[in-house]
Amino acid sequence: MKFITKFFQVLIAIAIPLGLILTGMRIFFTPPFVILEYNMPGFPEDTYGFTKADRIHWANLSLKYLNNDAGIEFLGDLQFADGTPVFNERELSHMVDVKLFFKTMMAIWLGMVAFLVIAGLLAWRARWLAHYWAAVSAGGWLTLGLLGLILVTVILNFSALFTVFHRLFFVGDTWLFYFTDT
Repeated sequence: MKFITKFFQVLIAIAIPLGLILTGMRIFFTPPFVILEYNMPGFPEDTYGFTKADRIHWANLSLKYLNNDAGIEFLGDLQFADGTPVFNERELSHMVDVKLFFKTMMAIWLGMVAFLVIAGLLAWRARWLAHYWAAVSAGGWLTLGLLGLILVTVILNFSALFTVFHRLFFVGDTWLFYFTDT
């Protein structure tokens, strides 16, 4: 029984950072976050002619695509008032990759949440809540350590972190954009 308790403690401690980071990701992919972000003091103006309302509009349509089950035509059919497409082929290809990544991460997130709830209920029934909360605490410390490591990496070399992340999760160079892209 001691092995099982320790095993679950390790799984819980690992699930906490994943669950917390993916909860943050879930929040970032919502319209209220887009509105908050675009209204932050010091948020850069668009030098290519989009108003803040335009940016929020197109961002929310992109979020809608990421959160629904529609194919890429959902974004591919979008046009500006003059009839030109909003997104080019490279951007659309990247959005397909982003959707796959996002949907995968959300499935993992739901699994983490379900696991943590079920583990908590089992801990309560088996009377090992103290072990459960110790594992949650260890997961919290692990989360702080991971966030600290990410923060140091961002401060030292954001470009390298950004590049490694995109090469790890996205196909080819669809994530590289020109200043003329939407």
